Amino acid sequence: MQQQSSLSLQHVIEQVSQEKGIEAKVLVEATEQAILTAAKKTFGPDRELEARFNDETGAVDLFQYMTVVDAVENIEQQISVEDAQEYGLEAEVGEELGFQIFYLPEDRDKAREQDKQFGDLLMLEQSRNRFGRIAAQTAKQVIIQRVRDAERERVYAEYKSRKGEIITGVVRRFERGSNIIVDLGRGVEAVLPPREQTPRESYRPGDRIVAFLKDIDREARGPQIILSRTDVGLLVKLFEMEVPEIYEGIVRIVAAAREPGARSKIAVSSRDSDVDPVGACVGMKGSRVQAVVQELRGEKIDIVPWDRDPARFVCNAIAPAEVVRVVIDETNSNMELVVPDPKLSLAIGRRGQNVRLASQLTGWRLDIVSESRFKQIEEEAMAALSRLSADEEVSRSLYRMGFRSLDEVVDASEGELASVPGVSEQDVAQLRGDAARAMEELRQEALEAMASATEAPSDRDKLLLVRNVNARTADRLEQSGYGSVEAIAAETDTDRLAIKSGLGATRAAELKEAVAAFIGTEWPEVETRMNASIAAAEAAAAEAAAAEAAAVEAAAAEAAAAEATAAEAAAAEAQTEPEPANEETKAE
Repeated sequence: MQQQSSLSLQHVIEQVSQEKGIEAKVLVEATEQAILTAAKKTFGPDRELEARFNDETGAVDLFQYMTVVDAVENIEQQISVEDAQEYGLEAEVGEELGFQIFYLPEDRDKAREQDKQFGDLLMLEQSRNRFGRIAAQTAKQVIIQRVRDAERERVYAEYKSRKGEIITGVVRRFERGSNIIVDLGRGVEAVLPPREQTPRESYRPGDRIVAFLKDIDREARGPQIILSRTDVGLLVKLFEMEVPEIYEGIVRIVAAAREPGARSKIAVSSRDSDVDPVGACVGMKGSRVQAVVQELRGEKIDIVPWDRDPARFVCNAIAPAEVVRVVIDETNSNMELVVPDPKLSLAIGRRGQNVRLASQLTGWRLDIVSESRFKQIEEEAMAALSRLSADEEVSRSLYRMGFRSLDEVVDASEGELASVPGVSEQDVAQLRGDAARAMEELRQEALEAMASATEAPSDRDKLLLVRNVNARTADRLEQSGYGSVEAIAAETDTDRLAIKSGLGATRAAELKEAVAAFIGTEWPEVETRMNASIAAAEAAAAEAAAAEAAAVEAAAAEAAAAEATAAEAAAAEAQTEPEPANEETKAE
């Protein structure tokens, strides 16, 4: 009994070490520390205890140490010289006395002898039996936990270098929260979270699955390996598998964009002028790209050639739509693409999908406009710029340089305006003044038009009537929570308005002053006239409705009278007709 019990722990440690590849020393140290912690909880935290694995017996021996002193201050850590002599222990002041604590069932006799000899000194009798069970359970739990930790470390070490690769596994089960647990083999499991699952894809236990190894969470409580079916890296890696030229580095995927389950775009280039990058990715009769499409469950894929010229690259990315004109704003990384009117819906795509993917692929913000709309915008811009006192040629030069409104002229730097053909440095101040004057004229015209309006304006329309507030400023204010003049007026902290809106302290202070002037002096008169216009329009509408109702009533009365006349005529005609002869008269 004693030999079997003593060697059980050592046998477990050796077996686990061999099967799981964990060093026996690691398990021994963990077991010693666990039993020491349990002993302090059981016997008291103030005791000087030590746990030591015994290679001969295969058990963990527990020791308590007490220091010999002249005057005892802590009875669990110290013993006086007199007490030591009384217990038959020869020791001097400063020396440590060690006592082995017998807690194993096979050491029961030794424990009784110890309690008989040193019971009053050690005070272990009441806790000793309980600790024996605790120690056995603790050792078991520590070994199990160490095995789990070792398994997790092994998985992490094996897969950390495979992050960003394609992983093939088998669907095993579904957990709460729609997590799919995937078996990768050799007892390793991975998780495919709902956010990484492609819409409209479904799996059953036992299905084969190909996914992208997105991350390895070392601290995760469940499976550490996180897979993805939505990551754009899956698309890139699948092409690397199917296209040898990509794997060899001849063809390169420069950029990729994806809306999982719907559509993807990739831009490719070739380092060899004799190799067509698009053709290499498509393959003979589309075999290569179709293999990727099948793996992605029918997701459509556009393959476009990459170009160093951003405009050409964007035109390629927006395919199959045709682009007739490109307007580039490098400062804001924005491009305006002009397409034929019949191709507008094709360029935008279903729910904006085509232009959204093209924007992600190129890194440019794209605005799609039709030719007719672009012409209208051009006419509106030229009409606004023509209000400047400069000649028409300067207005056209401003338009060609990208100026579309008067406020852009006001906000432009001196260098930008001086670079416009026909504008010198001496003309910049006058040009800005003319633009500001023209903006105020347009604002006054808008106020006059609002006074004659027959419908109440929206918050945005009202905000655009404030001095120096243009469409871009209104957008910025709306996004920061100041979508109305009332909201701006209610903001008492100008610095907070400047920070939230991004206008800057100076512009925010000017805006507050302009809003105060608008609400205090300009809007009341406009609102009064507008309300009168609305009331007059409502009265006219009511009068028209009443006239229409009267006309309908008169028409109905006339129709009723006509019907009555027709009925009387029919009755009179019926009375004048002779009665038909009966059968007897005919016989005579």
